Amino acid sequence: MAKDSSKTPKKSSRTASNPSVSTWAAQCGKCFKWRKISTQEEFEEIRSRFVEEPFNCDNKPNASCDDPEDIEYDASRTWTIDQPNLPKTPSGFKRELHLRKDHSKMDAYYITPSGKRLRSAVEVATFLQQNSEISNISVSDFSFKSPKIMDDTVPSIPVVANSNKKGATSSTK
Repeated sequence: MAKDSSKTPKKSSRTASNPSVSTWAAQCGKCFKWRKISTQEEFEEIRSRFVEEPFNCDNKPNASCDDPEDIEYDASRTWTIDQPNLPKTPSGFKRELHLRKDHSKMDAYYITPSGKRLRSAVEVATFLQQNSEISNISVSDFSFKSPKIMDDTVPSIPVVANSNKKGATSSTK
């Protein structure tokens, strides 16, 4: 969201709870400082209503525009920008984002309450149809839109595309 208050970013790296996202962050619409967001759920809440209620430091407990920023936007990590107003992940499900090794894209998946990974809206529809006890959720409650990779934060180190094939490499910007 580098000076574009219509989008909320997150940075990617690997953690146990969400394999490609290590820190959730939002940029204040007033002072443009980055604020860490404690949890994915809190981030999704901010993102789901971002157009109607833009994030600012006043919305975060114990923070103000006078405080130093929590995290600096720089190339020390790969940053991605999520689209505003994507739906919050339905209760019982978990949304995971995976950064591809070549940093070309992030893939969005949903993990069901039973642990099954759903990779598309078609798989969500099939799952919901097969699990009629989940009646308060629809396919429109899921979004597989992937965040935009911020090219100026992508490492320039070549990435091995397939280690089984000799000389199979690709490079990033």
